[in-house]
Amino acid sequence: MPKPTFPASRVRPRVLIFTASVGEGHDLPARTLADQIRAEEPSAEVTIVDGPAAMGRAMVAIGEDAPRVFFYRAQWFWDVGFWFIAGLPPTRSLAKWLLARVGSRGLDRVVGEFDPDIVVSTWPGSTEVLGSLRRRGRLQVPAVAAVTDIAALHYWAARGIDVHLVTQAEAIPEVERIAGTATQTVCVHGLTAPEFIQPRAPAEARLALGLPAERKLVLVSGGGWGVGDLKGAVETALGLPDVLVVALCGRNAELAAQLQGEFRAERRVRVEGFTDRMSDWLAAADALIHSTGGLTVLEAHIRGCPTISYGWGRGHLRAQNAAFRRFGFAEVVTSRPELAAALARALAARKPQQLSFAELPSAASVVLAQTNARG
Repeated sequence: MPKPTFPASRVRPRVLIFTASVGEGHDLPARTLADQIRAEEPSAEVTIVDGPAAMGRAMVAIGEDAPRVFFYRAQWFWDVGFWFIAGLPPTRSLAKWLLARVGSRGLDRVVGEFDPDIVVSTWPGSTEVLGSLRRRGRLQVPAVAAVTDIAALHYWAARGIDVHLVTQAEAIPEVERIAGTATQTVCVHGLTAPEFIQPRAPAEARLALGLPAERKLVLVSGGGWGVGDLKGAVETALGLPDVLVVALCGRNAELAAQLQGEFRAERRVRVEGFTDRMSDWLAAADALIHSTGGLTVLEAHIRGCPTISYGWGRGHLRAQNAAFRRFGFAEVVTSRPELAAALARALAARKPQQLSFAELPSAASVVLAQTNARG
């Protein structure tokens, strides 16, 4: 894609990115995209803003605080809530209208203060509101949405958004059904860590992580928030002979302490907290057991690490799990016996790394090209 040129009145392109601190699924793409934009256009001024905070205290409670309760202690409520806001068309329309009504003033204010050439959203809540502002003519600059899930894409995709950036081409039909064909939908790289566009030899990754070169390694992940049945996944993996297990607990310090206590005497288990070395972990592992879908499944696919979805499967994950099955991104299981069988299959043969991901256009190049719309 050609390097964009900017209006003479604006030497430094200004990019405003809305995110939300709900696990790492929104913050990581925001940070990665910001870094990529600065690398491709050093003069760019990029600002990342927390979307729920910009919309007001009510949206912080709904968008960031409530999941911290529902994901751990009242998981059934997330099933009900997701069905209400995304599954049933009449209530979904009402929820979208309420979201736009509550959130528009705050996002409009931030956009007015920053005066960007383009606005990007990595959080579905801000995407829906920006789409509404764009449709009503209150947002005068291009709006771009980053779509890092593969299914259940209401709010990720929205009418009025100029460009949807998807991490997997399989998401495009659903994006266009929701947003309409007037939107441009582009499959890109640059919403995962930059290491994922480079090959990584398993032996080199194991050396860097201090892992033995030969034994089978199973990675157990609960996403950025450390949710799901990680204890059961670890115990199941230990049932296979000569297997090492690494549990990634994200920012859930309570879970990390619990697993460290449970498996203190087990030399085959290593417990880790939040990590920014997923590229190495997935290159080193022979199989991944993951509970929360999203970018981690894509990253495992890139690294050729066979993936099993297990241990949570609530709300939007039900649709994602169906898509994982349909497109072959992960095997989906719901019980420990099923997990043991799936894990044995996964450990039998590692897949090749999917290096074609690096051939996609960069997310930054698409965003920067859109700034021409303001000239």
